[in-house]
Amino acid sequence: MVEQDYKQSQQTMQIDFMAMFRRLYKQRKKIYKTISLGIIAGIIIGFSLPKTYQVNVSLSPESGVNGASGLSGIASMFGLGNASTGFGEDALNFNMFPEIVKTNPFALEMLQIPIKTKKNDNITLYDYLDTEKKPWWNYIIGAPGIAIGSIMSLFKEDPNDSIQKKIDPFYLTLEQTAKIETLKKILKIETDKKTNMTNITISLQDPIAAAIVADSAVHKLQEYITDYRTRKAKQDYDFQLSLCEQYKKEYFEAQQEYAKFADANRNIILQTVTSEKERLQKNLSLAEQIYSQSMAQLQVLHGKVQEAKPVFAVVEPATVPLVPASPKKMMIIIAFAFLAFIFESAWILFGKDIYHDFKNEMKKKD
Repeated sequence: MVEQDYKQSQQTMQIDFMAMFRRLYKQRKKIYKTISLGIIAGIIIGFSLPKTYQVNVSLSPESGVNGASGLSGIASMFGLGNASTGFGEDALNFNMFPEIVKTNPFALEMLQIPIKTKKNDNITLYDYLDTEKKPWWNYIIGAPGIAIGSIMSLFKEDPNDSIQKKIDPFYLTLEQTAKIETLKKILKIETDKKTNMTNITISLQDPIAAAIVADSAVHKLQEYITDYRTRKAKQDYDFQLSLCEQYKKEYFEAQQEYAKFADANRNIILQTVTSEKERLQKNLSLAEQIYSQSMAQLQVLHGKVQEAKPVFAVVEPATVPLVPASPKKMMIIIAFAFLAFIFESAWILFGKDIYHDFKNEMKKKD
């Protein structure tokens, strides 16, 4: 019995599939027309989207020679503490690169970098983002907002005032906030904890601008981490440098005072003169000793500043892309053609019947 039911259900399924295929085959002309419309829509969409060039940059912390591994090794590579004391002594490490890029201070620094475009325009990234093209439907959807913005700009003294003046991170305008959000969308960064590789991706409509922004992002990121890591060491170095200048001044003053006294009391043999000369000589020796020690300490602190600097190896540098990364026109056309086929087939097989049943139900109720 069970085998018989299974065979019957299998035959029913085969019959249903064959019936569906025949139904679609009869309506093949409609399906061809719908697919053609889908292809046309795909062509319109594909060619309406502006070309976008993508630049990928990969960097990695340079490996140490002590064979450190794991989190301790990473910490040692970046100068974030030695392997013996473990990881986590500092609040900032390479795993936080994606979060650093999303911060407003980093974005504001990036927006002010000078870039060059394919048309040889030398502008800032802030101004360049205004030149990025959008699909035509964006202008239709945003027409009311553009009209309101144009009317409001008539009441401003200087329309470019928000661009020309220095950006205040504490009080950002709506335009500046929008530029920051745009930058966060086109600048993406991912860190692989297993390989310790950091990948930075920039997508812009100008290939030269994309390469410059990607390269600048790497340098800004390096400067950001380096400044954080070396801040304390630099403060110690600057403080010691000021002490060295003070001790140097005291040493020169003691030297001049001793020389003047010795020249003024030459050939005079008196106990008071001898005692004073010995006192000045001791002061000079002490000042010289303190100055020498402070200079030695300054050299040590200078070495600590260099040691604290994290070292990055740029595995894949920024290069000007020759081919746009998007839009992939052929993929868009195929996708629209496939969707047109699916929707038309669904309408022929199910949609028509559901629509007619619904229509008949409504007529009965009337």
